[in-house]
Amino acid sequence: MTSTGTEPTEPFWDLETRLSAALSMLAGFVGAAAYAHSAGYFVTFMTGNTERATVGAFLGDYTLARSAALLILCFVAGVIIASVCRRHLWTNHPHGATVLTTLALICAVIVDFVQEKQGVGIGLGPILLVAFGMGALNTSFVKNGEVSIPVSYVTGTLVKLAQGIERHMSGGSWRDWIGYAVQYGSFALGAVIGGLVSLVVDGPFMLDAAVVGSALVAAYTWRADIRWVRRQERRQADAG
Repeated sequence: MTSTGTEPTEPFWDLETRLSAALSMLAGFVGAAAYAHSAGYFVTFMTGNTERATVGAFLGDYTLARSAALLILCFVAGVIIASVCRRHLWTNHPHGATVLTTLALICAVIVDFVQEKQGVGIGLGPILLVAFGMGALNTSFVKNGEVSIPVSYVTGTLVKLAQGIERHMSGGSWRDWIGYAVQYGSFALGAVIGGLVSLVVDGPFMLDAAVVGSALVAAYTWRADIRWVRRQERRQADAG
């Protein structure tokens, strides 16, 4: 997403940019849906959950601390499981993590439905599954074994956006920051859509809406993966 001082010849709105925008929008939408459904749980904001877990323990609010810690563990588990699947199961579909995310959301809806039938009310179980799915989603873009575009890491995206603006002001290119602006804007747009949906959809059905959105994005990325793999192979051949 950064420039090298010369204007790139490739178009900006290429496949990678479209995919990252779609996945960031999905992350924002699912995060908003989970927050609206549970009235306060974060599934994309692990920094906040870390602070909740720590402060909750010091303040004696052990329910808050335990819930936040479990959300972090499920998010990390999602990253690990999706990475293993990427290495062994969907090597030709690097964005197959969206499928795992969709399956996790479907499981969340099932658990939520069972709890509702049992009169449990809004429990933590479905939200833990959503956090697992968000962890998996963040493995969609990997380069040299490391995540190259974390789709829900908004704080880091804003830092890179600000640094890119400074480089542009110092003689660089608009490409130094526009990619991060699109990624952040897509996440924010997804959150806005989630907020709008929450105005017309009751809380218990917000997870259903998240499943629909995730399934649509999974279908898009799965079809686009063949072109993605070929493009990466061409880049490697040109570099070699």
